[in-house]
Amino acid sequence: MGERGVRGRRRRAGTAAALAVLLGAMLPACGSAPSSSQGSDEQAAPRARQQTGWDTRPASLAAVGDSITRGFDACSVLADCPEASWATGSDPGVRSLALRLLGERGAAERSWNHAVSGARAADLPAQVERAVQDRPELLTVMVGANDACRTSTRHMTKVKDFRKSVEEAMEIVREELPRTQVYMASVPDLKRLWSEGRTSELGKQVWALGICRSMLSKPDAVDKKSVKRRAKVHKRVKAYNRVLAEVCGQDRLCRTDGGAVFDFRFTGTQLSPWDWFHPSKNGQAHIARIAYRAVTAKG
Repeated sequence: MGERGVRGRRRRAGTAAALAVLLGAMLPACGSAPSSSQGSDEQAAPRARQQTGWDTRPASLAAVGDSITRGFDACSVLADCPEASWATGSDPGVRSLALRLLGERGAAERSWNHAVSGARAADLPAQVERAVQDRPELLTVMVGANDACRTSTRHMTKVKDFRKSVEEAMEIVREELPRTQVYMASVPDLKRLWSEGRTSELGKQVWALGICRSMLSKPDAVDKKSVKRRAKVHKRVKAYNRVLAEVCGQDRLCRTDGGAVFDFRFTGTQLSPWDWFHPSKNGQAHIARIAYRAVTAKG
């Protein structure tokens, strides 16, 4: 880590207890994935830097974020599966952003995954400090679900604190790597995941272990208090996404997905068959496709 990182930016990486990491993390799971054949959006777009300075074919990629980016539970129960990551994974069924941009060999040699299961926005600066050492041409960011998924709504990360962490992470990128591009994925719609997953009795049994209590506790309750609680989480996720869009919008080398991950209507096919809440391999593949379209869009 450079002097600047050592001097002022080393932050706590979060050494939560194992159970908190496992249950508080975003847990993707095994599932069928879209066809590995390339669609029209992947027809070897030429490497070209746009007038804005954006390169649609970056030659290296580093990822930061939480357990969605780690592919947690995608290959085996309660374990990270980075090969299934939407950002840097090697699984041909998922076709990660790295595979789509760099090819198999390039993804193996020039992509790095610094995400940590259970991470929140406060952990971003420390992750970015590690990522900039790789000197990637593109940095992907996906964070915020764990800031909203807390034991109760009053423990959710405040919007101003979320903004401060994201801004600090971007400052590190710009100070260390002024020409590195940043892609920020939106936070998934947790209320949508609750609505879809509550149809599974097995999923609800897993939820009872403590996953995302702010949204998922008492999943079948429709009393005024429960409805208000879910609405509060939903509102907070939308606020986080506004922050991501605003911070990114102030940087000419930053792009978001325009809310595409938040808007994506995850169904049983894209959700874990174990907990009906986190992305399956199929879900990971869809997130990768959204990212690829955003990164390679012209203009």
